Amino acid sequence: MEKKELSHDESLAIINSMISRAKDSFHGTGVGTMMWGVVIAVCSLVKLSEVHFGYKLPFDIYLLALFAILPQIIISAKEKKSQKARSFEDTFVSPIWIGFGVCTFLLVLIINILFANYIPLYNEYKALTGHAPAFSLREYIMPLFLLLYGLPTFITGVGCHFKPMFWGGIVCWVSCVLAVFTEYRIDLLLTAFSAIAAWFIPGLMMEKEYRRYKKSGGAMNV
Repeated sequence: MEKKELSHDESLAIINSMISRAKDSFHGTGVGTMMWGVVIAVCSLVKLSEVHFGYKLPFDIYLLALFAILPQIIISAKEKKSQKARSFEDTFVSPIWIGFGVCTFLLVLIINILFANYIPLYNEYKALTGHAPAFSLREYIMPLFLLLYGLPTFITGVGCHFKPMFWGGIVCWVSCVLAVFTEYRIDLLLTAFSAIAAWFIPGLMMEKEYRRYKKSGGAMNV
């Protein structure tokens, strides 16, 4: 029987497929994605509790998101040691999420500086007039975060052909628009919902697929 000779494109397709199957990356496990979803959702619900019940923690709860970066770096470093090959998606996605972490940190820092200067002015205005100003800075904080959350999620969904994250990015942006017109407590609920829809659920699906892949012998060398 005559053996069919593969074309250049077919050969590349097979090689890319093998590399993709060989990858054993942190992103593929879904752990980091789920962790981001849980952390942001919990932070949003705790902040909602602060606002609703009238108490205040001695620190900004969203700073906890920064601590979520450290275990991601550690786990990612361990995974890379055992990784047999890196796909284009791995190379493409990692810098996006690193940049996202940096932007999140800077946004939290800037917002805290803004509020440190805004709150004394707010209190002074309220003391002089007897009522709160019509404009409230915090009403527009969560839309900024939702705008930021949608970007890496959408790009990852498109770049990795993963529809749950694609739609997760869309959910973040729709929530961003809604949050502009809703009060702060609703904004926090929208943020928690977006974190679950954009990160936790897709991460859960990735983790399930990853375990199935490992059971099928995905850890073998190619």
